[in-house]
Amino acid sequence: MKTVFAHVDCNNFYASCEKLFRPDLRNTPIVVLSNNDGCVVARSKEAKALGIKMGVPVHQIKSEIRQYGIQLFSSNYTLYGDMSHRVMVTLEALAPRVDVYSIDEAFLDITGIDKAVSFADFGRQVKDTVYQNVGLPVCVGIAPTRTLAKLANYAAKKFAATKGVVDLTDPARQRRLLAIVPVEEVWGVGRKLSVKLQAMGITNALQLADTDLATLRKRFSVVLERTARELNGTACIAWDDAPSPKKQIMCSRSFGQPLQSLPDLEKAVAHYATRATEKLRGGQQFAGELIVFIRTNPFRTNVAQYSKSASVKLVNSTQDSRLIVQQALGQLRSIYRSGYDYAKAGVMLSELVDETGLQEDLFEPLGTENLGRAKSERLMAVMDEINRKSRATLCMARAAGPTAYVMRREHLSPAYTTDRAALPKVR
Repeated sequence: MKTVFAHVDCNNFYASCEKLFRPDLRNTPIVVLSNNDGCVVARSKEAKALGIKMGVPVHQIKSEIRQYGIQLFSSNYTLYGDMSHRVMVTLEALAPRVDVYSIDEAFLDITGIDKAVSFADFGRQVKDTVYQNVGLPVCVGIAPTRTLAKLANYAAKKFAATKGVVDLTDPARQRRLLAIVPVEEVWGVGRKLSVKLQAMGITNALQLADTDLATLRKRFSVVLERTARELNGTACIAWDDAPSPKKQIMCSRSFGQPLQSLPDLEKAVAHYATRATEKLRGGQQFAGELIVFIRTNPFRTNVAQYSKSASVKLVNSTQDSRLIVQQALGQLRSIYRSGYDYAKAGVMLSELVDETGLQEDLFEPLGTENLGRAKSERLMAVMDEINRKSRATLCMARAAGPTAYVMRREHLSPAYTTDRAALPKVR
């Protein structure tokens, strides 16, 4: 039986999440801003219609904001993460296998479902169910490969007549769509590669599909050859039921205002190290290396610039916040230089392993090898449990105190779905 995929993608995800809880803005153009409210990272369909570009600095569209009454929102990652979870739970109830590809899209394995209902009808059922259960609009593309399913979704978004669902399981229909899709819209091609393909006369997806496979492999890569095979209906991307473990964990932010003093930077780095270690424990992993970096703002040409990083190999891989914060602060002090306006800092954990990959300390007394780790794991488990269930937060002492390093988010919406205090009040 030939495999069939459904690609489900939320429409204007960040903007749709914001509008869901603001019905008064149903037809109003809105944009969502990046960290520190710097650039546009998401737009509603109304904002797109006004020509607002992705990535444009907000200060460059001040006149459009005033002229068209565009509403601004700071990125609310707590809200977006929870809404994404609700979408994925809904999808998992509709299909036997779901591969979450990003925060707002997923692939469904719907092989054989046409024995009970047509693929197009199933796509409409997915679309309607997600909207009914979660309140977010999605489009659905259906095809025998993931690359074709992504293109089917592209068509579902682009052509209103599709009503948000495109079934591309028919080979003849596949070729008709490929002929009108620019090659840069093919999943995995991108802008730089499309320039090289266009120089060869390959301007649309159908021409890429019909290109000699050996030529693609020789002139580009085996990855592009697989893309061409997928465009021809041969599935080349394996289904992975279990996501591969992370190889690195990064926690980094630009500051809401420049920091100069070492104590302020220590608070920020301690906070980032703590947060990265929480993610580490969430994945049941241990870190063997730690990297810390700090830098000034490279876009400010009238100030002195400085950028530096430092790394340390941990004697024993760990997931203990106390040890990682201690090491992170040691690395920060080694690279800190006074007299600079620091705009960003970050902590990266690497050489990640699970418990089976841990190497014990050869110099521990016989019979006590795991006692220290066991105590550490119990303590960290208690901290994580308290932080999950309580409004009060346990953290490392160095990370407490004034949060001068917190991002600027002047247009932040409430955490409607995760904080009872943020629920709208009806009088």
